Amino acid sequence: MDTTFGVLFLAGLITGFSKFSVGGMGLLIVPIIMIAFPGPEALGMLLPLYLITDVMAVFSYRSKVAWSVVWHFIPLLLLGMLLGSYVLATIDPNDFVTCLGVIMISMIGLSLYLDYHPAMFMQSKNAAYGMGFLSGFISTVSNAAGPVLSLFLLEQKLDKQTYVSTRTWILFMVNLLKIPLFIPLGLLTESSVIISLQGVPGLIIGAFIGYHFLKKVNPNQFKWLIRGMAFAAAVNLFLFA
Repeated sequence: MDTTFGVLFLAGLITGFSKFSVGGMGLLIVPIIMIAFPGPEALGMLLPLYLITDVMAVFSYRSKVAWSVVWHFIPLLLLGMLLGSYVLATIDPNDFVTCLGVIMISMIGLSLYLDYHPAMFMQSKNAAYGMGFLSGFISTVSNAAGPVLSLFLLEQKLDKQTYVSTRTWILFMVNLLKIPLFIPLGLLTESSVIISLQGVPGLIIGAFIGYHFLKKVNPNQFKWLIRGMAFAAAVNLFLFA
């Protein structure tokens, strides 16, 4: 019981910090929660904590949302989530760990390439549709679409406040859509919700720290922090394969 509380407290702490600051730490949280809840059930344990931080975040960042980016991102998001739920129901999720790690490394490489070879395609509707599909799939099978979404939004040339607000609203929509997908899979139950609430104290502390940390980060540091955490997340995928 002590181990469960400690793991959930730490997961909540990182979740709150990530949601209210630079984001992109989702893949770091999954291995932590799997210490106490190995296997797919870890995904269900995290969802209530994500939804609580989402509600807190959308209330705090309810202005300056780039809705044009959101609506271009959403259309294929649900299709990616449906494919992810099918995969989760029929195939061992561990089989996809290495594949997801490769995707993350590829996204970081693309982001670095675009720094020195600017390309308009990342700001097109087609790019938004593709990234929406990919984010929906990755979020469903690993609860970790944050790094992919962050790397995409960084290329939209949004100011820091608009970036955070837009990212927050997209992830809120993603996590709401997970509810009807996770319940039939048995990943989200009344029991799992009650247990996951042990992470709320850590979540509140992490959100407070992250909210104030964000104000002190300059745009260049912001971008490299995102990339660094995305790379760390990809390494974690390989280590836990």
